[in-house]
Amino acid sequence: MTLELVQVNFKAGDDSALGRFWAEALGWSMSSEGPGVTNLEPEGFDWPDPSALCIDLVRVPDPETVEYRVHLELATTSDAHQGELVTRLEGLGATHADAGRGETPWKVMADPEGNVFSVMEPRELYRDTGPIACVVVDCADPRETVRFWGEAIDWTVHRLSDDRVLLRSAKGVGPYLEFRRASDDEAVRNHIHLDVMSDPVEDQAREVARLEGLGASRTDVGQGDVPWVVMTDPTGNEFCVLGRG
Repeated sequence: MTLELVQVNFKAGDDSALGRFWAEALGWSMSSEGPGVTNLEPEGFDWPDPSALCIDLVRVPDPETVEYRVHLELATTSDAHQGELVTRLEGLGATHADAGRGETPWKVMADPEGNVFSVMEPRELYRDTGPIACVVVDCADPRETVRFWGEAIDWTVHRLSDDRVLLRSAKGVGPYLEFRRASDDEAVRNHIHLDVMSDPVEDQAREVARLEGLGASRTDVGQGDVPWVVMTDPTGNEFCVLGRG
């Protein structure tokens, strides 16, 4: 297995401003590989490493025309920590976005560009994930989705049901990846997708062919001539296979 899940990609109207929000929210460092691109990672992080999924923010002309079904869940260590984090995020420009979900132990919020995320109540499962507890992907059929991703990346299935599948790096570090059942009407829509990379990166073409054999397909979102390959998994979730520019 030579494909790694390395980062979460945000489409942004203002990558620098949104990057500053998330850098402050997570306590991570912020850099840029070029105009319109902002990169976030933990201080001293040697990328890529499964102990963290980094964040890449890419400026697009009209992010409102792009819809994805992915959101982040942030970890907390106590009720007091959860309350303090929610207050700090409000100060950074986040808003509450419960969307009629009613009373829950987690707090649903939106970043300054409207991307929904959750601040979780303290859970033993998330005690050692880092600030990002879980990346959640809404899908119509979690079992069907994990059949693809279980072959695509070397992550271990921790929980499996008709409504929810939870995976984590085989090294037992970093955040979880969850595929959660949701109809198209129920799916949380935002502008986020997963990025994977072959190891070594020169194996990109071979890995893309392997993913096509597993049921993924290439897709054109107007990306033009770029070193990454845009694909969709068998249930329609977009992701990118990174290459070297």
